[in-house]
Amino acid sequence: MKLYIIRHCEAEGQAPEAMLTAVGMEVRKRLESYQIEQVISSPYKRALQTIETFVQDNGIPFKVDERLKERVLSSENLTDWLEKLQQTYIDQDLKFDGGESSNEAVNRMIELVNELRQGNNSSVAIVTHGNIMSLLINHYNSDFGFHEWKQLSNPDVYEIDFNSKDIKANRIWGNEIEFI
Repeated sequence: MKLYIIRHCEAEGQAPEAMLTAVGMEVRKRLESYQIEQVISSPYKRALQTIETFVQDNGIPFKVDERLKERVLSSENLTDWLEKLQQTYIDQDLKFDGGESSNEAVNRMIELVNELRQGNNSSVAIVTHGNIMSLLINHYNSDFGFHEWKQLSNPDVYEIDFNSKDIKANRIWGNEIEFI
């Protein structure tokens, strides 16, 4: 199975109901170059808007899965959230009030991926968010961390070919990343 991990297009904000910008709505048409048999999306509006026209125009089976929603770092407003987020890439069990650790978040993603691998589709796309996407990529590419998360674009697409001997997440669309 090939898995396409899609970060949503550019949005007006981070709230679950944040809409896509005009730029974000234009770039989603590029997805038509991929051979996708099923799409599963985060319930957040920006993820749904990223993919809705694509699935409708191409008659692709579609569903929403809560496991694809963005990771909550904390239920509190953290003024130093970026520093705290970086710490969670170093200590993946670190958890702030009302939030998920990196391990908790990635485990829900891995659960979904394992279910998809047991299915009959040869090509599936999941539409999700930057932080949770980066944690899933890190599961397959241990050198992908905080620095690479900061360089993700909206949208961004990675492919994992589970038919390959060497399972790695490879970037197939987005701004260039320089691994340091």
